[in-house]
Amino acid sequence: MGNAILQSIHVHPVKAFRGISLRQAVVEPWGLSGDRRWALIDDGGKVVTQREQPRLALAAAELVPGGGVRLSAPGREPLTVPVPEPSGTVPVNIFGTKVEAVLAEDAAGTWCADYLEADVRLVHLDDPATRRPIDPDFALPGETVSFADGYPLLVTTVSSLDALNSLIAQGEHAHEGPLPMNRFRPSVVVAGTEAWAEDDWSRLAVGEVVFRVAKTCGRCVVTTTDQGTAERGREPLRTLARHRRFGTALVFGQNLVPTSPGTIRVGDPVRILD
Repeated sequence: MGNAILQSIHVHPVKAFRGISLRQAVVEPWGLSGDRRWALIDDGGKVVTQREQPRLALAAAELVPGGGVRLSAPGREPLTVPVPEPSGTVPVNIFGTKVEAVLAEDAAGTWCADYLEADVRLVHLDDPATRRPIDPDFALPGETVSFADGYPLLVTTVSSLDALNSLIAQGEHAHEGPLPMNRFRPSVVVAGTEAWAEDDWSRLAVGEVVFRVAKTCGRCVVTTTDQGTAERGREPLRTLARHRRFGTALVFGQNLVPTSPGTIRVGDPVRILD
């Protein structure tokens, strides 16, 4: 493990949109700065993801100064959306949990609705320090998360993806592989470990920033969505079901919670603390 390094950093400014690769990122208690502070909701207030709308993989959101985003998607003129004024909140249902968020300007909702041909609106998480606690079964008091699926960061490793792709190559859907790492939408990717070493991690340091491993990451249908075409296949879930089933979960990666602040940079050494 002495040569493990941070290979890449990824943020997803709007939940379910395409990710952005960064050379460095500030680690905030609820996740990487700029990550998943925005999300789409349907007419009932439920968060919309690639589970329901795989075409979100083709939409992009670029961070702009001040916390806003510049939206772009095939067939649409780009739109810059500022952080909305704090004029009250609306309830958002994210995987059964109610969170308060602020509606973006009407033009943003119209832009997203026209692209998806669905009744959606764009919302912004104005106060990630208080709005959404992490699942108390896996959290310490006061820990919160943005609009990420459940935890502030997700770590994956290059060697585990290589091992998974080797298993896919031996299966009935070998033609779907090898899969790129963006299928798993990680926050940070580590190189220089043994395959599946992350199964045994409890705490790690990336540069000077320390993280606690909350739990393994159970995977869903989003991983079967080609992030470049929005088309769905069978992998990696078929292979994970055969080789990486932990209880009822099909596992790839680990969920992390920061325990110290700081900035992480591509190339930083990664140390397993316990």
